[in-house]
Amino acid sequence: MMMPLQCNPRLRQCLVTVLAAVSIGSGTLHPAAAAPGDGSRDHPDQLQRQLDRLVAAPGGPPGVVVLLQNGDKRRVLRAGVADLTTGRPIGPRDHTRTASVSKAYSGAVALHLVQQGALDLDDTIKTRLPRLPRAWAKVTLRQLLQHTSGLPDYSRDPEFLRLLAADPRRHFDSRRLLDFVRDERLLFRPGSQYRYSNSDNIAVALMAEAVTGEPYETLLRKIVYRPLGLHETSLPQGYEMVRPFMHGYDVSEVPPLDVSELIGASGVWASGGIISTPRDMNRFIRGYASGALTSPAALHAQRRWVDGASEPAGPGRNKVGLGIFRYATRCGVVLGHTGNTPGYTQLIAATPDGRRSITVSLTTQVNQTSTPDLLRKLRTMEESAVCSLLRMR
Repeated sequence: MMMPLQCNPRLRQCLVTVLAAVSIGSGTLHPAAAAPGDGSRDHPDQLQRQLDRLVAAPGGPPGVVVLLQNGDKRRVLRAGVADLTTGRPIGPRDHTRTASVSKAYSGAVALHLVQQGALDLDDTIKTRLPRLPRAWAKVTLRQLLQHTSGLPDYSRDPEFLRLLAADPRRHFDSRRLLDFVRDERLLFRPGSQYRYSNSDNIAVALMAEAVTGEPYETLLRKIVYRPLGLHETSLPQGYEMVRPFMHGYDVSEVPPLDVSELIGASGVWASGGIISTPRDMNRFIRGYASGALTSPAALHAQRRWVDGASEPAGPGRNKVGLGIFRYATRCGVVLGHTGNTPGYTQLIAATPDGRRSITVSLTTQVNQTSTPDLLRKLRTMEESAVCSLLRMR
């Protein structure tokens, strides 16, 4: 039996961290691209110095690893450590919580099923998930994938937050998470505006299960993990990390507090529960961004961009497609996703052809609400990393 996690004085920030993690993404931020530069800041040595400064900054992550790949050539840069207790170096084979990067995986499953004809982007909640509220009936798969559905976010619901505060490791029924908001109406007319919501990707996964009759975890293995060779990626239900892993920290505590296993994955499921490694995430985004898992028609629909930033905002100017974001930097465009959760922040991105890719993993949570200064530093580093990637020979 899983024991509730109690927050003693040493852990006084743990619930604040959890609640910050689930109250994510208003979707109102549309960051502009940085001004063009001469490229000198994008030399690998300069990028390494940026990583070192990020780790040394007040509230900076104890560790960061950046993986760049052009074709078969890879470059790994790192700063800090994977474990403050042992001093073990951080690396691309360490497991990490992908957080909202998990939403891209649900996009991959959905678009593959669209390719097969099992789903259509205009399928509605009424036709595929009739047990959900009638008020949500007209919401389509397309709108769920683009966060224009208007579904209320279950992770902001007071009862969900109360249960999470009482036991951060609580086991939720992942397939009933939308029940927390089933009595609520849509926040706006579907398709009329963008608002980032954890509810959207829960509904996407439920649609995939409804049309296939298979658990979402099985669909991930069949549609995503096996075709792309992802051997270190999983969607667990519990709080335990897969070893070896980069430890995630709440750096507002002195000394930093290890929150790697603070919360369980069942309460985020398809919206944020996947555990992976930078190496596997790199393989995933190369296949996903290039459309390797879907059809040209679905890929074209995926890349119809509207204003909307990922959470946290990615480098450059952000726009949103179906299960993916477009990051227009001063050096060029990459497609990908970001995510954050207690102890971790992620960016995965690739060029539209999938040939060049980048993965950035940090061992603390960075977002606009609680760490805006650190987020600015992070986005500057990420843009420099993208420029290094695009100039990589």
